[in-house]
Amino acid sequence: MRKIEANLLQSMRRKVFFCLLGLLVLFNVAVVFKVVTSTAAADSEEGGYTNITIFARVLQLIRQDYVDGNKIAFKDLIYSALRGMLNGLDPHSQFMEPTAYRDLQVDTKTEAASLGIVVSTRDGVITVVSPMEDTPGFRAGILPGDRILRINSATTEKMSLQDAINLLQGDADQKVTLTIFRPSNKETKDYVLQREALRVPSIKEARILDSSQTGGLKIGYVRVTQFSEPTAQELSQKLDQLQTQGLQALVLDLRFNPGGLLSSAVSVCGLFLPPRTMVVYAEGRDPAQRHEYFTDANARPHPNYPMVVLVNSGSASGAEIVAGALKDLNRALLVGETTFGKGSVQTVIQLPDGSALRLTTAKYFTPSKQVINEKGVTPNIKASLDLEQERALLLKRRDAQLTLDEEKLAGDQKDPQMDRAIDALKGALIYIQNGQKASQGQSDQ
Repeated sequence: MRKIEANLLQSMRRKVFFCLLGLLVLFNVAVVFKVVTSTAAADSEEGGYTNITIFARVLQLIRQDYVDGNKIAFKDLIYSALRGMLNGLDPHSQFMEPTAYRDLQVDTKTEAASLGIVVSTRDGVITVVSPMEDTPGFRAGILPGDRILRINSATTEKMSLQDAINLLQGDADQKVTLTIFRPSNKETKDYVLQREALRVPSIKEARILDSSQTGGLKIGYVRVTQFSEPTAQELSQKLDQLQTQGLQALVLDLRFNPGGLLSSAVSVCGLFLPPRTMVVYAEGRDPAQRHEYFTDANARPHPNYPMVVLVNSGSASGAEIVAGALKDLNRALLVGETTFGKGSVQTVIQLPDGSALRLTTAKYFTPSKQVINEKGVTPNIKASLDLEQERALLLKRRDAQLTLDEEKLAGDQKDPQMDRAIDALKGALIYIQNGQKASQGQSDQ
C-alpha cells in the first residue's frame, strides 16, 4: 500500500513539474513572441520556437538527472544561461545579478580609485589598451598590448571584461598584483601596483617645436592624454597661446589616448570644424537607435591652419572619434598606425527581479560611414614605432626620475611618426606659401 502511495506521489510530482515546465515554456514564448515574429525571414528559418523548446528540454534534463541537487535551482540555472548568452555576444555585453547591478549603481555615483590602465578584450584575453599618463600603471612601465593573466589570485581566463575592471578598481591605497604577459618579448612578469584617486591633466606639452626640427617654420605641438570635461576649453586656451607665438601649423598627438567622455571628444572637434558639423553617429539594428553628434552651433573654430593628428594602436574610443572626424572631413592628415577599434554603445536594462543586462545596442561610425568598433581608424600616412622606440617615447613622458639606462634609451631613439608629421606639415606650408606668392604675382601684374 505504501509503495502504491509513493508511486502516486511521485507521479503527482512529475505532473506538477511538467505543468510548471510547460508554463515556463509558454512564458518564454510570450516574452520572445514579438522578437520571433518581427525578425527577418532568416530568423524564421532558425526556428525560434524550436530552440526555446530545446532550451526547456535541457533545463528539464538537468533538473531531473544532474548529480548535484544543490546546483539545480531554477534561478541558478537561468542566471548561468543568461551569463553565457551575454558573454557570447561581445566583450562589453554582460548579465548582472541584482548585487552586481546595485554595485554598478553605487560605482557610477562615486569615484573609485584606479591603476590607470584601460583594458579591453582581444582574442578572449584581457588586454591593455593604454596606460594613462601619471598613473600607477604608466609609472610601472605597463605597455599597450600587455596581456593580463591574473589579477591578485584570480585568473583572467574566461573572466568577463567588466569583472576584470571591477577588480582593477576599488579603494585607494590598496595594492593589486598583476601577472602580465608581454607578447613582444614573450616575458611574463608580476607588477605590484597601488590604486590611486586619479587626477590626470588632459593637455600636455603645448609648445612650438624647435626650429631645428621644422626648418624655421612655426609648427605647434599639443598632446591630449584623455577626453575629460574641461579638455576642449583647456585645449582652446593652449591653441590661443600658440597663435600669439606665430603658430602656422599644428601636430595634435593622440597616441596612447584611451578616450574618455564622448561629449568632450565632440567639443574638441568643434575647435577645428565649422559649427553644427556632424562628427560621429551611432547606429544599431533599430533605426530609432541612430544618434548623430554635432559640433556646437556656437563653437568658435580656430584658424584653418594645416594640421596632423598622430595616432597609434593605443588611441581608442574618443581619440578615434576625433581622428576619424578630422580625417573624413579633410581637416587633418592622420599619421601613425591604425587605432585600437573601440567604438560601441552599451545600454543598461533593468529586469523585474533587480538583475540587469548591459547590452551593446549600437556602434559608432565616422562621417564617411566607416565603423570604428573592431576596425579602428586607418591613417593617411602609415608610420610605425618598433618596441624600443615606443618604450623611449613613453619614458620621455614619464615625470619620475629615469635611470641612466632609461635616459640613454630615451635620448638615442627617434620618433619616426613625429618626423613624418613634421615633413607633411612642412610640405603643406611650402605649398601654401608658393600659392600665395603666385597669387601675389598675378595681382601685381
